[in-house]
Amino acid sequence: MLRTNRRGRHSVAIVMVTGAVLMPVNLAGAQSSGDEFHWQGAVESGRTVIVRNLNGGVRVERGSGDNVVIDARKKWRRGDPSAVRIEALAMSNGDILACALWNEDARCDEDGYHNGSRRGRNDRSNDVSVEFVVLVPERVKLDMNTVNGDLRITGATAAVDAHTVNGSIDASSMGGPVRAETVNGSVRAEMGNSGTDDLSYSTVNGSITVIVPNPLSADLRMETVNGTIESDFPLTVSGRINPRHVRATVGEGGRRVSLKTVNGSIKLRQGGL
Repeated sequence: MLRTNRRGRHSVAIVMVTGAVLMPVNLAGAQSSGDEFHWQGAVESGRTVIVRNLNGGVRVERGSGDNVVIDARKKWRRGDPSAVRIEALAMSNGDILACALWNEDARCDEDGYHNGSRRGRNDRSNDVSVEFVVLVPERVKLDMNTVNGDLRITGATAAVDAHTVNGSIDASSMGGPVRAETVNGSVRAEMGNSGTDDLSYSTVNGSITVIVPNPLSADLRMETVNGTIESDFPLTVSGRINPRHVRATVGEGGRRVSLKTVNGSIKLRQGGL
């Protein structure tokens, strides 16, 4: 049932039942020592910093000046850290790509990983993880991706795309927009500008909280099975109300905003940085 709570929030109660050419980065900017990696270099405003990881988290914080700083550390118990290498590549369009690679013939690009003929990360005996820490200057876009690990993004001032599989996402940008998807973990996205394009937030096991500035105009779709749905924005619902699948218009409508989970609550909040 759609209802408005004491704070004026409208809620629904749920009954529990890209291929650019790659070039090696100037090696003067990269340093690797055993289980640690360091790179830094200038990046132009409007370009994108891309990080690809398989096992381990990524943390992004605000940097200074025009330099991007990428630090990574390997962690392991019984695995072989020498079998995991970390590389930084400069793309022909000015974007920066950093990858953690789990076998000698593996490679990655902006589209993902290419493991060749080797088993790579499927080798269960190699438990090496890589933790990235990235410092970014103003007006640089972010594309952060891992498989087993959390994503923590603060201090961004431009668009953010965050993806993991087994891990939670907490991403914010004083600019935006911010998009985030995982499978096992919660999602929290906050932005100072939601842009005009479609936005998508999803998980299976976890809650979703999205904080956007007012006004917002969108065709909204919010879905959960076990949880509640809340919105700070007035919703115009047409047709039959399904408490598990809310389809509504916010403001004048237009672009699509989708929030989907199975086991968790959904909250659409007014705010923004």
